[in-house]
Amino acid sequence: MPPRTSEETFRRLPELMPAKDMDAIADLWAEHGTAEFPFAEGTSPRQLTGREAVRDYLAGYPDLMDVQAIATVTVHHTDQPDTIVVELTAHGGTVATDEPYQLDYITVLTTHCGLITCYRDYWSPLTAASAAGTLPELLGSLRSQATR
Repeated sequence: MPPRTSEETFRRLPELMPAKDMDAIADLWAEHGTAEFPFAEGTSPRQLTGREAVRDYLAGYPDLMDVQAIATVTVHHTDQPDTIVVELTAHGGTVATDEPYQLDYITVLTTHCGLITCYRDYWSPLTAASAAGTLPELLGSLRSQATR
């Protein structure tokens, strides 16, 4: 039976990420749902529109990051019944560097009939780039943006 509340939908992610089931994660999105990354920098997208765009984005994720656990999940309910705010910490390793990482997130999730219509994800691009071994490239792209 598919999830029906925003919290039930979100709680599928800590199961699916370590299992590397990116298709099942993408299937949680509504056909025209969005994923937004307001803090994204460098080559990271700031917004994805549609389930298939989310699927394409996630397809290579297990080749970059090995999410082993999503811990410290705190769900805050809002005045909007289909919207929650979630605090979480992901633990894992970076595939390219074999370095461990821990990354904190704040996620605002809105669903309709159990499917994600908006997933707004706030995370530190510096922490992610440091873990991935791409911090010099990220800093270089930020410097070039600043000189435009």
